[in-house]
Amino acid sequence: MTTIRTARGRLALLPVVLLAAWATGCGTKHAGDDAGAGGASPSAVVTPSAAATPSTPTDFPCPGESPTPTPRPSSHTPSPTAPPTDHYAENHGFMVPFALHGKRRCQGLAAVGRVRAALEPLRRRGDFTAESARRALAGLGYSAGQVQTYQDGTAGVGFLVEVDEYPVCVEGRMAGARTEADAFGGYPDHTGCDQPSGGH
Repeated sequence: MTTIRTARGRLALLPVVLLAAWATGCGTKHAGDDAGAGGASPSAVVTPSAAATPSTPTDFPCPGESPTPTPRPSSHTPSPTAPPTDHYAENHGFMVPFALHGKRRCQGLAAVGRVRAALEPLRRRGDFTAESARRALAGLGYSAGQVQTYQDGTAGVGFLVEVDEYPVCVEGRMAGARTEADAFGGYPDHTGCDQPSGGH
């Protein structure tokens, strides 16, 4: 009987021993483990100092743009009205639009140029109605669902155009002195171009 009890005791410990061995060895990789077996050589093992870091998107001059574009402040960035200790930026990050980079940036700049060109005749005539602006933007080929226009104060028209579903968005204002427009790439956790009213 002693032999049976000892064997049962060892069998009861077997799952515990296997679990401990699995937990200590799981994910452990040593330099040279795969060498000679078609795996990575010791020189190909990634060390913490060689770990990849996220790259910053690079922009290049777009057609018709000077080689060194000057960054323009976005009219979409909320300005904090409370001390920075209350996590304003963190809590309102969903309201900050994505910047466009690379080819999408060039697409946005081209769309801004088309929008300004379409609205400039209205501005010169002093036609600051939302309906006139909507018709001018629809003349560029945008559907009614892609264009929003609204009266912005007593003598101005605001507009928002969803250029494509990526999205590439153009937002701005047409007023007495000039037409302002900026392109951006939508908002975090939100589809479309309109600024979200809530986030997480």
